[in-house]
Amino acid sequence: MQPVVSIILPTFNRLAFLRPAIESVFAQTFADWELVIGDDGSNAETRAYLHAVQAAPRVTVICSPHTGKPSVVINLALREARGKYVAFLDSDDVWLPRKLESQIDSLRRHPDRHWSYTKFALIDASGKPSARAREWPAPSGWILEKLLREETVIAQPSVLVERELLMRLGAFDEDLVMCYDDELWFRLAADAQIDGIDQPLTLVRRHDQHSGSDVIAWRDRRRVFEKALRESRDGPLDSLLRQLRAKMSAGLARSQATSGRRREALGTLFSSVPHSWRYPRPWLVAMAATVYSCAPPALRSFIRRRRRALRPSGP
Repeated sequence: MQPVVSIILPTFNRLAFLRPAIESVFAQTFADWELVIGDDGSNAETRAYLHAVQAAPRVTVICSPHTGKPSVVINLALREARGKYVAFLDSDDVWLPRKLESQIDSLRRHPDRHWSYTKFALIDASGKPSARAREWPAPSGWILEKLLREETVIAQPSVLVERELLMRLGAFDEDLVMCYDDELWFRLAADAQIDGIDQPLTLVRRHDQHSGSDVIAWRDRRRVFEKALRESRDGPLDSLLRQLRAKMSAGLARSQATSGRRREALGTLFSSVPHSWRYPRPWLVAMAATVYSCAPPALRSFIRRRRRALRPSGP
């Protein structure tokens, strides 16, 4: 029979984190689900564990050659989803037991809302709460502007969405290595009201085994806003989107410069002039970082010494 929820879980190794993630699915108080795991070419130990998990009812494992792109693996698993709703869970994150139950109950009480998310809390590699984590609210309704202004943040493993809505708008953008989730949230938020669960029922793990890089994150985040502008029809948020595109260009150039990719940083700066000149502050900061990275080592050393000398001394 068709399950109510299809849970999509992409994975690549990280078996120590994968086990508690899957255990948190089986611990859900809402039981009408199927679990579709997309494996991105994991090692033999992880494959053996997934083979054992697949012996349980309602679990499907789809194996693919390694791509290094979670969006591709998620979309592959999505093609097997049969539920009315789709939920996402990363292989290193954890759900609290009432996560699915709370979201399904609330969506049934609010039929005008077609997707849902919960507040989230950060944990470390051992599962302990992060002491300095900021807590983001989870407002309901039309939240696109709040997302763009970062007044709220959606964690991918907190999301539950009607499969019909997801199929109509299209799933994750496979051209993106990172930030593919943000790109989808922007499209969903422009099309449908969201149901916010103001409880931290999703635990997002921070550790040193994350893939990607700072440069890729800035690059793909800029692509997200460039795509949003291309698809926009002179909407009321276009000015904000242009400002965010300029901010991402500056961040990309600065990241390239600080990582030693000076030629790429200069290329990013020059190519962004046509859309960044209206927003001089981030662009000038990026230009200063690029110029600094291109300076001779002796000059950079002199600048560092001068900065230290100009810092106010302690009491």
